[in-house]
Order: sequence, then structure tokens, then C-alpha cells
Amino acid sequence: MTKRLILIRHAKSSWDAPFDDHARTLHDRGRTATAAIGNWLRSNGYVPDAIYTSDAARTLETTNIIVDALGTAPAVTTVPKMYHGAPGALLNVLQRAEGATVMLVAHNPGIAFFAEDIVAQAPKHSRFLDYPTCATLVCDFPINNWADAVPRSAQVVNFIVPKDLDA
Repeated sequence: MTKRLILIRHAKSSWDAPFDDHARTLHDRGRTATAAIGNWLRSNGYVPDAIYTSDAARTLETTNIIVDALGTAPAVTTVPKMYHGAPGALLNVLQRAEGATVMLVAHNPGIAFFAEDIVAQAPKHSRFLDYPTCATLVCDFPINNWADAVPRSAQVVNFIVPKDLDA
């Protein structure tokens, strides 16, 4: 059996609330990019059963736009420890996840380090290591239960950034 992870960094955010990082919402450019990524996910059949997201405003907004674009209603769970969560915290959330296909929506730098850590081999994409806003990794784990997810075991299925969809 295989489990699929979709790993998304929140979209481009606004700096309208610079003194309250947690409350920052998306920039218009971020909203557009998120809708494009959501449509790309839907058109490729990358649809999660469950979504786990940080409780920051920009990750919640990213999640809501993705869900709207998917046209489905996956279970969405807000996980406060994902707000600027380190790779170990993200792995812990994944190992407790439910569903065959799970999406995590989180922040840099933790999400970039987590993405790099979980894949057996990084994709040949110039933006993978810096994991820009709304970067999306789709990868498969050869496991039956998320509790068995370990670093360096996921196989990359796809990786995309919003600029890839501009063409």
C-alpha cells in the first residue's frame, strides 16, 4: 500500500500587519497563486482526504482557497504547533495523520527542511531547496500507516511552484 503526502507552503502574504506575524493574511498575488495551485492539484487528481494546517491566518486562507479549487470537502484540522514548526513537529503531525492522501500546509523554514528531509531523492527543480511561497510537493510513501513514515523514504511524484504555471 502507498500513502500520499501533499506538502504546501502558504502563499505570498501581505505585510499589512507587520507586528502580528500570526495574523498576516494573503496578498492578492498569493490568492491568485493559491487558486492556480488548487486547480493544478484537482486537474492532476492530487486530492487530499485530510488537510492539516498551521493556525496562522495565511495558512488558513491558503487552505480555504485550495479546498474551494478542489471542489471537495476534505477534513481540515488546525494544528497550532505547525506555526513555524520544525521538521520534527511536521513529521509528528504526519505520523498521526489519517487518510490515504494527506496535505500539510505550513511555513518556511520548517517546511523546506522537512521536504528535503523526507524525500529519498530531491526533484531536479531549481526552487526545491528554498521552497518559495505556495511551493507544492507531491510524494508517495511505501507504507500502510502514517506512523511508519520516516525521513528519506518518500518518492517524489511532482513538485511545482506558482511561476511554473505562468507559462
